[in-house]
Amino acid sequence: MTYIVNDKCIKCKYTDCVEVCPVDCFYEGENMLVIKPDECIDCGVCEPECPVDAIKADTEAGSEKWLEINTKYSEIWPNITEKKDPPADHEKFKDEKDKFEKYFKENI
Repeated sequence: MTYIVNDKCIKCKYTDCVEVCPVDCFYEGENMLVIKPDECIDCGVCEPECPVDAIKADTEAGSEKWLEINTKYSEIWPNITEKKDPPADHEKFKDEKDKFEKYFKENI
């Protein structure tokens, strides 16, 4: 098992999870974070820290797509190890649905 970040993170990008991760397995894209599955030690301390509930275990239904996305982009994006402020307009995107299709950016 590993943890993954899903589309609830897009355009919210809270980094409270980064601050508590003991192995620094978060990677930062332009408008979301991902977890590198091979580095995650499945401790789960990040999951309750996310105020938008964007971190889930990869064993939950529907997580297959997100496991692939987290794996792919954690190989491309830079590692993030310190908490940052969320985007200025993050609150208006907090409860929006289907954010991946609307806003995801690879920023490769």
